[in-house]
Amino acid sequence: MKLPVDTSTLTPVSHHVTQADRAHYMGAQGAVIWFTGLSASGKSSLAMALEAHMLRSGYACYTLDGDNVRRGLNANLGFSEDDRTENIRRVSEVAALFADAGIICITAFISPYREGRARARAAASNTSFHEIYIAADLATCEIRDPKGLYRKARAREILDFTGIDSPYQHPLNPDLVIDTANQTFEQSLSQLVDYVAEHIPAKTDR
Repeated sequence: MKLPVDTSTLTPVSHHVTQADRAHYMGAQGAVIWFTGLSASGKSSLAMALEAHMLRSGYACYTLDGDNVRRGLNANLGFSEDDRTENIRRVSEVAALFADAGIICITAFISPYREGRARARAAASNTSFHEIYIAADLATCEIRDPKGLYRKARAREILDFTGIDSPYQHPLNPDLVIDTANQTFEQSLSQLVDYVAEHIPAKTDR
């Protein structure tokens, strides 16, 4: 998918509100918490549970989930390498806008390519970006297979499925690794909650 390259006629407009102002009123600095991992690794379940915990703790946050976004914003994209790249590019920009607004944006996308995740980090360069690797191995994910996607991929009913006939490039230096294959859901969520408390502390002076 080709993107417009001539931006010479565009003039950036500056906000009258600083990031410090937003942090004061929103309760924390905006940030992107980027979950990556294979299908059925636990990304969506953990993202939604973390979102609920953070909201109860006073954070302004919202989760962008892969299946949800593909039903709306990215409904015109398929699963070719180019379309997957564009899928993540769009989500990266939206997540960065959320973070710039002072919201904690949690994303739950396979995001299989390192280059795409690097671009997501770059898009959020004015805020904090946290790459969280939900590190369930392929065998574990195939056993879980809640949507039956691995079974369909093995039967060639689905082509270019990540982990089967399309690559997943695991993160080389993630900010946090959650080993959902070898710990309980509650342990994984607790690990995430502790990480957020340390790295994205809520403000107490609103």
